[in-house]
Amino acid sequence: MLTPVPLLIVPLALYNIIVFLMPGTEWSTVLTTVSMLSGAEWTISMAEAFVVLSLVFLFFEILKSTRITSRSIIDHMLSMLVFVAGMAEFLLVRQAGNSVFAILLCIMLLDVVAGFSVSVRVAQRDFAIEPRDS
Repeated sequence: MLTPVPLLIVPLALYNIIVFLMPGTEWSTVLTTVSMLSGAEWTISMAEAFVVLSLVFLFFEILKSTRITSRSIIDHMLSMLVFVAGMAEFLLVRQAGNSVFAILLCIMLLDVVAGFSVSVRVAQRDFAIEPRDS
């Protein structure tokens, strides 16, 4: 069973843990290098891995938004609250003023917009009225 807690709170919390509990950590730190068959070296930085992790959470959030339950409105409101908190942090906290956090904020906004869009679309389908034959 999926909970009405916004899953994107996990990457937001993880970001804050990294920047506040591990000061000096650079987002450009290379986590791994993969040798490709072409001979190219693909380096994956901490920032790129974090964005991919956030996108995985977004995927599950969008899956949650396709389920229409009595708690879906609460879930959408909580997602909006997480986005607003992220926006406030982006504007007011020095450690959040970077591209990694800006991309996380865009992911949160996409979650809010997608959640409401899916809900409206499903509601339209559920309440479609057929014209009467005269």
